[in-house]
Amino acid sequence: MPTDPQSVPRSQVLPLDKALEVIDALPGGGVILTKVEDVLNWGRASSVWPLTFGLACCAIEMMQAFATRFDMDRMGIIPRATPRQADCIIVAGRATIKIAPIVRRLWEQMPEPKYVISMGSCATCGGPFYYDNYSILKGIDQVIPVDVYVPGCPPRPEALIEGFLKLQDKIKKEPFLRRRVARAAAAAAATPT
Repeated sequence: MPTDPQSVPRSQVLPLDKALEVIDALPGGGVILTKVEDVLNWGRASSVWPLTFGLACCAIEMMQAFATRFDMDRMGIIPRATPRQADCIIVAGRATIKIAPIVRRLWEQMPEPKYVISMGSCATCGGPFYYDNYSILKGIDQVIPVDVYVPGCPPRPEALIEGFLKLQDKIKKEPFLRRRVARAAAAAAATPT
């Protein structure tokens, strides 16, 4: 293998001990350029803290996803017990009309940016209980905006992990910083001086 990093073809992967040589050979001496927004979005996507809101049988599968076999902690997904610390809410199971204001209040208590995962058929569209029951909501998206739908009755933990991967992709592409600056500028313009 050639020792000069300039002569190494792009398709080859260097061993870790050669990584410093490659970094030092970069123009600017080890400086890597990127956008601040991309770094912030990478950090936000790598540490999603969901508020778990288990309402029925889907909650068992959600708990399994956080348990030792699937261990979503290794992905940076750490469940929180309070909406003040969470940036995502997982609605797992059938939501009744009576529980809808509580879900809405919890969602409103979460800091921005906040995301919603609808887990299971019941949370998505009412499931098998919707047609024979007067008290079941026809989907949690009637109460709060949903970012990711996880299908199944109940969905397996792998499906919830896939839902989180979709959410992480969405977070990485989000123009969060630009929207925040635009909102601050609009608020400053609207304030009388």
